[in-house]
Amino acid sequence: MNVDVLVAGGGGFIGGHLVSRLVAQGRTVRSVDMKPLDEWHQVHPDAENVVADLSLLDGAMSASRGVGEVYMLAADMGGMGFIENNKAACMLSVLTSTHMLQAARAQGVERYFYSSSACVYPAGLQEDTCVTALKESDAYPAMPEDGYGWEKLFTERMCRHFEEDFGLVTRVARYHNIYGPMGTWQGGREKAPAAICRKIAEAAISGEHEIEIWGDGQQTRSFTWIEDCLLGTELVMNGSSGEPVNVGSSQLVTVNQLVDIVEEIAGITCDRRYQLDAPLGVRGRNSDNALVEQMHGWSPSTLLADGLEITYAWVHDQVKRSLG
Repeated sequence: MNVDVLVAGGGGFIGGHLVSRLVAQGRTVRSVDMKPLDEWHQVHPDAENVVADLSLLDGAMSASRGVGEVYMLAADMGGMGFIENNKAACMLSVLTSTHMLQAARAQGVERYFYSSSACVYPAGLQEDTCVTALKESDAYPAMPEDGYGWEKLFTERMCRHFEEDFGLVTRVARYHNIYGPMGTWQGGREKAPAAICRKIAEAAISGEHEIEIWGDGQQTRSFTWIEDCLLGTELVMNGSSGEPVNVGSSQLVTVNQLVDIVEEIAGITCDRRYQLDAPLGVRGRNSDNALVEQMHGWSPSTLLADGLEITYAWVHDQVKRSLG
């Protein structure tokens, strides 16, 4: 069966939203993930949903058969707590990355998108909370996030060389902290927006208005709304340049400001306990979007408070349901 698009990692947060977008556009989609279907973030009845291990060459070859385009989002990943404590697991995603590129080439795939990460940028450029926004050329000389960032940067290079050597059209976007509903919100793999939404929701429901914050709360980040990410992904995939580009918000906030926004949405104020020995990642990180706007005409349009309002409502429902 020939299909327009393969979404590798379609059972994940971004993958599930991407499948929804592609199906709504009338495209035929094969969504593949190694998790059992009941663990997928979204299962779309109008897509071909396949449980397979893409880290195995046979699995990648089978998934890529008869496919026009590939969106490669499959990886073993999570928030900073997971990334810092599972470096080997993150680097083993290179098996999936390598086998999917080999399969795409062998199966005659026309276009191949790879979801990279802001973790490819050197830690030395991210040691201050008032960080200078990261531009694409900052990735070299290389010293990315240990484990996860190295695998992402290595696969970016593979994509480049598969295009140069074999003619496989590859496109790469460096995602900056994508958030929204229907994502991971508990269990250790959740990222900061979902974790903060969960903690505030638990406080609101229990009436115990105290939460734990990792670090001193002054570390800075930007957070990108899922729909902005999907539009950027689509524009990069269909664009004329194979250069890696940022897909991220440039609205820089501290973690304390992130908490402020969610508290205002929830209508409560919490006492904050700062866990200074928790995994923190870099001190500050922001996205320079000049190149992606120039090359692909993309810039994010959703304010953090607006996206968090929708995300908080969804997480609040999950927390309430989990508490019975």
